[in-house]
Order: sequence, then C-alpha cells, then structure tokens
Amino acid sequence: MSAVADNAFRDSLIAGQAGSPLAPQGWLNQLRGEALDRANELAVPTTRDEDWRFTDLSPLYRQAFHPASAEPLAAERLEPLIAPEAGARLVFVDGRFARGLSRLPDADGLTVLPLAQALELHGEELQAQLARQADFRGDALVALNTAYLQDGAVVIAARGQRIQAAVHILFVSTQKDVAVHPRVLVLARPGAELTVVEDFVALHDGAYCVNAVTEVSVAEQAQVQHVKLQRDAKAAFHLATCAVRLERDARYVSNSVAFGARISRQNIDVVQAGEGAECRLDGLALIGGRQLADTHSSIDHAVPRGRSRQMHKCVAGDGAHAVFNGRVLVRRGAQQTDSGQQSRNLLLSDKAHVDTKPQLEIFADDVKCAHGATVGQLDAEEIFYLRSRGLTDPAARNLLTYAFAADIVNRIPLPSLAARLRATVLEQTGARELAQ
Repeated sequence: MSAVADNAFRDSLIAGQAGSPLAPQGWLNQLRGEALDRANELAVPTTRDEDWRFTDLSPLYRQAFHPASAEPLAAERLEPLIAPEAGARLVFVDGRFARGLSRLPDADGLTVLPLAQALELHGEELQAQLARQADFRGDALVALNTAYLQDGAVVIAARGQRIQAAVHILFVSTQKDVAVHPRVLVLARPGAELTVVEDFVALHDGAYCVNAVTEVSVAEQAQVQHVKLQRDAKAAFHLATCAVRLERDARYVSNSVAFGARISRQNIDVVQAGEGAECRLDGLALIGGRQLADTHSSIDHAVPRGRSRQMHKCVAGDGAHAVFNGRVLVRRGAQQTDSGQQSRNLLLSDKAHVDTKPQLEIFADDVKCAHGATVGQLDAEEIFYLRSRGLTDPAARNLLTYAFAADIVNRIPLPSLAARLRATVLEQTGARELAQ
C-alpha cells in the first residue's frame, strides 16, 4: 500500500469522526494526543505485514467515511436484539451512547456507565487502567481508536461481588459509510465475578467500519466471562482488539462468535501475569459468500502454574476464507503451565479455504502443552449413517454442519442470545427445515 493511499484512508477515518471534545481530565487529552501522534506515524496493516498476510484490507482502504448523523432509534426496532435476562444494558447507536435505550444496573457492587460519566466518578481508577492493556504504540488501529476516545462503556465489579445477571453492551449500526471506534473497559476487582456481552449488530445492509478496542483487567481470584457477538452487515468491516490481563488465581472465559462483515479481524491477547491464572477461549466463525474472517490470538504464560484451553472452529462455505493464528507463549520460569489449543475447520465447498497456524513457544521445561489443527470436509461415514436413517444427502450434510457449529454457540450463558444464534446457525447451514 502506498503512503498516499495510507494517508488517504487515515484522513477518511478522521473525517468520519464527529470530533472528540476536550475532556476535563488533562491526562485523557494527553493520552489522546499521544495516540494521534502514533496513528500518524504508524502504517496501517497490509499483506506485507506477517500478521496480516492472509487478510487484504484494500477494500476497506478504498472506502470513504463521513460523520454519523444524530438520528434517534425507535425502541421497537431494538426489541429483537435485547437480552431480557441481562441485568444492565448500554446501547450505542452509530458510535453514540443512547441513554434512552439503555438500562443501568440496580445491583449492589456493579458499576455500568458510559465513558463520560465514568470519567467523572472514577477518573483516578480509569487513568490507571485505560490504554494499559491495549497498547497503541505499535498498532495503528488501536492508536486511532484511542485518539478518538469519546463514547464507550465502563463496567466495574466491586471486590467480592458475584454479579449474577449479565451486562449487555449493544453496538447498533443504522447508517452506511460511517466509521466508529467503540471502547470498552471491564474491571473485575479482587474476588468479583461477572459476565459481559459485547454485541455488534446492523439494521441495514450498507458498508461501514467498526474499529473496536476492549480492555479487561481481572484482579486476584476474580472471574470474567466475556461474550463477543459479531453480527454486522455482510458489507461491513469489523476490526477488533481485545486485551486481557489476569492476576493471581484469576479466571477469564471468552466466547466469540462471528457471522457478519465482509472482512472481520479479531485480535485477542491474554497475559497471565499472576500465578495460577486460567483462561479459556472458545471461538466460532461461520461465513459464506466472499467473506473473510481472521482470528489472531495470543496467550502469554508469564508466570508459573497457569492454565489455558482454546477451541476455535471455522465453517467456510462458497468462496469464503477463514484465518486462524493462535500463539501460546510459555516464558522462562513459567513452570507447571498446562495449555491446550485446538483449531477445527470445516470446508463446505471446493472454493472455500482456511489458513490455520496454531503455534507453541516454550521456554520452560516442566510444562504440559499440546496443540492441533484439522481442515477438512464432512465425514463421509457420518453422512452415510444419517442417510441410512432416512435423511437425504443435503439434510444429512446440513445437520452435521449445524452440530459442528452449535457446539460453540451452546456455551454462551444467556439463553435468549444462544437461542437466536442457534436460529442463525440453522438458517446459514440450511438445517432450519430439519428443526421444524
């Protein structure tokens, strides 16, 4: 990509912002300024970069963006997207916080606020946490997100609080040719437990860009279950970074599902900074047409007695392209690490393809680590078995595909969302008729 094209894309993203007003906190303005300087210095990703060699963003770079207009969203249009069992809900429409569509929590020990209000009430804590996990100094997209910090979500679980009802953060797109930079900060104080759902949806079919950054800090003996649903329009571009830090005996569980976007990229980086930390990363990409879904993950076992498990599944049909790169790093001295990683990929057509690269980097000797990857089509014997029980060949294939994908969806802890996602899987795999 030429420097001229690089600058043109950056200028387009900047032009697509409504502008970030000066904050009363001087440190935040300084942070934004530093991030903008880095954004101007860093080149945007291209296929010449090793981490992006399978993901060509040139269709995104040819897009032009403009600021979103302030158009209200009727509550009834939001109704099918709401998770009724969630205890709190923050709604953002085209990047802007929609207070009238949101519901703040009434549970003790739980803080769920838009960024502006959280800065007023928890400014000192946010100063210590914001942009600490997701480092903008080496990533142009994270730098752009940080430079235009304006609206975002802050979730804080107090010490020792076990929050039963999930927090639902809903990002809704209603306008095309708009670029948004959502920011989410999740803080679980010592001994706390909570579930957070990030949900990206569209109410139109046009092209737009989501450049999202999420930071999760899990303190000693705390637990966070994090659900990420990417249901953007098929013409959209979704670029996301999730950075997680785990302290002693902390636990983090991620359930990530990607259905939408023309091009999507999910970076998830987990640092186990405290002994005895544990994480589990489950992911599913179900794509077709000319979609491209790219997942890059990194699990850093920095200290002893860490445990990690990862299962990532891709289902690619038509001419779709799925990418998975999973890196597990066991640092020197991180003894008694226990890590397992699996990449399972299903191709539904001769034109679909998957690039998968699970990798282990081990610098300690007392560890138990394993990884594996498979890429293939449906098992002929399983198809034969179902056909012998009376199913047609297409029905047998659809049922097996649904079972492969639904395994990940069924792990989502909110029944209403899991049911809607299963319906989507049924529809996209052609198995809906079998369920009726």
